[in-house]
Amino acid sequence: MHISNFGTACAVSAIAILASLPAHAQFTELPQIVVTPNRAPTDATKTGSRVETVSREEIEEKSQPLVIDYLDRLPGISISTPGGPGGEGSLSVRGAPRRYVKTLYNGIDISDPTSPQVQTSYQYLLSSGIDTIEVLKGSQSTLYGSDAIAGVIGLSTLGDIEPGVTHLLHGEGGSFGTARGSYGLRAANEDAKAAINIAGFRTDGISAAAAGSERDGYENVTFDAAGEYRVNEAVSVFGSLLYIDAKAEYDEDFASPPADDPLGINRNLSRQVAGRAGFNVDLLDGRLRNQFSVQAFNIDRRIRSASAFGPFDADYGGRRTKFDYQGAFDANDWLTLQYGADHEQQDARITDNFGTDTDNDFSLTGVWGQIVAEPVAGFVFTGGLRHDSHSEFGSYTTYRATGSYEFDTGTRIHSSLGTGFRAPSLYELFAPPSFTGGPSVGDPTLQPETSVSFDVGVEQRLLDDRAVLDVTFFYLDIDDLIVNNVGTGFTYEQTDGTSKQRGVEASVIYDVNEWLALGAAYTYTSTRDANGNRTVRVPRHEIGLSAAYRPAEKWTISADAKIAVDTVDAGAFELDDYVLVNAKVAYQATESTEFYVRAENLLDQDYQTVRGYNTPGFGAFAGFKSRF
Repeated sequence: MHISNFGTACAVSAIAILASLPAHAQFTELPQIVVTPNRAPTDATKTGSRVETVSREEIEEKSQPLVIDYLDRLPGISISTPGGPGGEGSLSVRGAPRRYVKTLYNGIDISDPTSPQVQTSYQYLLSSGIDTIEVLKGSQSTLYGSDAIAGVIGLSTLGDIEPGVTHLLHGEGGSFGTARGSYGLRAANEDAKAAINIAGFRTDGISAAAAGSERDGYENVTFDAAGEYRVNEAVSVFGSLLYIDAKAEYDEDFASPPADDPLGINRNLSRQVAGRAGFNVDLLDGRLRNQFSVQAFNIDRRIRSASAFGPFDADYGGRRTKFDYQGAFDANDWLTLQYGADHEQQDARITDNFGTDTDNDFSLTGVWGQIVAEPVAGFVFTGGLRHDSHSEFGSYTTYRATGSYEFDTGTRIHSSLGTGFRAPSLYELFAPPSFTGGPSVGDPTLQPETSVSFDVGVEQRLLDDRAVLDVTFFYLDIDDLIVNNVGTGFTYEQTDGTSKQRGVEASVIYDVNEWLALGAAYTYTSTRDANGNRTVRVPRHEIGLSAAYRPAEKWTISADAKIAVDTVDAGAFELDDYVLVNAKVAYQATESTEFYVRAENLLDQDYQTVRGYNTPGFGAFAGFKSRF
């Protein structure tokens, strides 16, 4: 179904639906505070880097189960999934795939060290308990080190909490044999706050393979906790925990086209355990701030499949430990000096029934510094430098500069320039031969991939700040690419050439009144690999629409739509355009209890984001939320 025919009618229908569903105003709470642009709380209107946010109110309003459901609605973010929930899909930021995106969960790096290219498995992240989502765009290695080439995604469960103790209950069931539930605890007093969440999600799913018929199910249990405690005026402590236990079935991806799992054994099993703890010391009446932290991430995953070479059974064990210091000094009213150092160790163990048995590690140490200056009212400038030392490839230096200037007219110009790097993964460095007697897959002489990014945009506030428009141009170049050469036995090699990402992001949010809020976004992305071919699974045009409406005191209606146009998959195969519409109707029965029904793929679109793989059709769900 292409937009040029039936898709046009669907797009018009989606816009009409949203235009008729005006909503509860909660898109522009001001001032909005973000953390990722400077690794410290910052007024969003004073950041030169482009950062997208999803608030707790929006998560509650839409009630969708997965973090990727919200990321997929943001400008410049593309998600593709081979099947229903639980599928090992892909995420791109401004056209760059997820291996170039660093993801932090309450400050913990949750990327998988055992993956062939270190990256985060976003399909295992449930939305229950998430307070805010931030997406910082552009190369950010100066502040965040390796992997932050396209940007940084920050997930937090510990936001503003009302004094006292609050219990949160949530339950939902519906199409495709789906059920989920969660319990949350929030507690706070003048010296401390804490958030605890436990959530479960399961679904019978759909057939991942478009040519198949058996369902591929998914189960997930997640526990997280985070807290802060102020010991005295100078010292505070903090900590967080994360536990994920997930199982996902998948279809035979060696077949062409993909087909049902012939032996019924294909499984991805993943158990992730992570924690972070530290303390803050504020001196000189708070002008000198110091934070010390340590974090650990451990993943055990197992893959069982009926591969093209026979039944495959592999165990992967990965571990990351990191020590981090971050400091800041307010030199005067308009100048802050930020600085820090960190040391990271990664380890990966891989065994399988084909004879692989490896255990490798590397370390990475970095030091960085940044100035944040506001020499005149309305103009904020940052400039930073970082130097990293890697136990295998040596050293690399990155830089970053941003600027933001706001005029009295409500017009703000923002821009950022930065460089980044991605350290070769343990698999890329040390993987053994794929075949007996063949060459080693890994190459210990690999150097890091490198990048430079630039963006510039204009933000305009209108109607007493009830409407905010933004248009941003961006580019991202990635050099020293590491590729997997099938012709030489799947070996990893460094290649010449540059991967190029170019585009424009435009968005508008409008709080019409206390009953109504509307939003729209458009992204144009042009992406080319080192050979000049289009990057797969990144739509050239993406449109996002959202609306919410309170027709009466106890009722809320919300809807959103995504329109994807001109997408290619491997072999330059053109995927169909599509219009995806979701909606929710909620009734506030009492001050503490809400009942709702929601629908996904309201137009029942038949589309693919990965060639040969299904996506869910129309689905209906009913649920409740209660707090006491």
